[in-house]
Amino acid sequence: MKTTVSIENAEFFAYHGYYEVERRAGNTFLIDCEVEVKSFDSMDDNIADTVNYEQLYAICKDEMQNTQKLLETVVFNIINRIKTDLNHTTGGKVKLSKISPQLGGKVEKAIVEMKF
Repeated sequence: MKTTVSIENAEFFAYHGYYEVERRAGNTFLIDCEVEVKSFDSMDDNIADTVNYEQLYAICKDEMQNTQKLLETVVFNIINRIKTDLNHTTGGKVKLSKISPQLGGKVEKAIVEMKF
C-alpha cells in the first residue's frame, strides 16, 4: 500500500531572491511538500509508524528562515533535511512558489519543484 503525507500551501514571508532588493524587501512564498512513507501497517494507531506532518512543516519553516539567492537552493535544502531527519520516507516532492515576483509584468507566481 502506497501512503503519502503532505502539507499544501504553507505560507511564509521570507527574504529569498537573486537580487539584493528582493532580499531586503522580502516576499510571500507557498510550499507544497509531499513525502512517500516506506510502509504503513500500524494496527496500534502509532504516529511513529508514519511521518508526522508537523515535522514537515517545521523543516520547511526552518529552511525558509535561511535566506538564499536561489529558490532551487531552498528546495534542495528542504529535501536534504527530509532525507536526513525523517527515516520513514522513500521519496516525495517539494514545490516552492514565490507570489507576485517582480519581473516587470504581472506574474502570479514563480515556481521551483523538485522530486526525490
